[in-house]
Amino acid sequence: MDIRVKICGLKRPEHVEAVAEAGAAYAGFVFFEKSPRNVSLGLARELALAAPVGLAKVALVVNAEDAFLDNLLATVPLDILQLHGKESPERVAEIRARYGLPVMKAVGIAEEADLVQLQSYGAVADQLLVDAKPPKGAALPGGNGLSFDWRLVNRKYWPCPWMLAGGLTPDNVATAVQMTGARQVDVSSGVESAPGEKDIALIRAFVAAAKGEAKDAVPVLR
Repeated sequence: MDIRVKICGLKRPEHVEAVAEAGAAYAGFVFFEKSPRNVSLGLARELALAAPVGLAKVALVVNAEDAFLDNLLATVPLDILQLHGKESPERVAEIRARYGLPVMKAVGIAEEADLVQLQSYGAVADQLLVDAKPPKGAALPGGNGLSFDWRLVNRKYWPCPWMLAGGLTPDNVATAVQMTGARQVDVSSGVESAPGEKDIALIRAFVAAAKGEAKDAVPVLR
């Protein structure tokens, strides 16, 4: 089974093109002002319109109000909304119903007790993003380059498809896939040369490693 890859935090047309050429399935755009990966609606529109057909365009938002989402979706052609804040299951369902787009909900994991959230969110979202819980007081809800104990989600199943995130890099993604059974993976800081600056060589290496195509890659369990 093919591993689907999401590269998040894109800000340049050449990086969107590189993501598609590398074989990733999703391109993520961040709408969160505190993030070094934040993009304006105007730039996001340009990037989304330039994206090759077949590349799913994902908007990462954090506790966004309807007014912002209305403007976002009126401006930028998108395929998926990724909710990366403290949105409740009720809010996830409300956004999904209001906009008619698939919704991906990010859930931070640090210990086994955190897994219960995946059941409630999985009942209302189209996909789950299983991420590392940010440190207390962290400025960013994700993209911190931190991982969690992958054994917590090993061969687990939830009500909807899920994606593994948190501290993934070209060097460890094959191991992460093998340990968790994840069929989808997400990366942001792990393919950057500096915060917010994507590296095309790292993007290619990450996608190849995730799909088990890299030289000396850890074999992926089928």
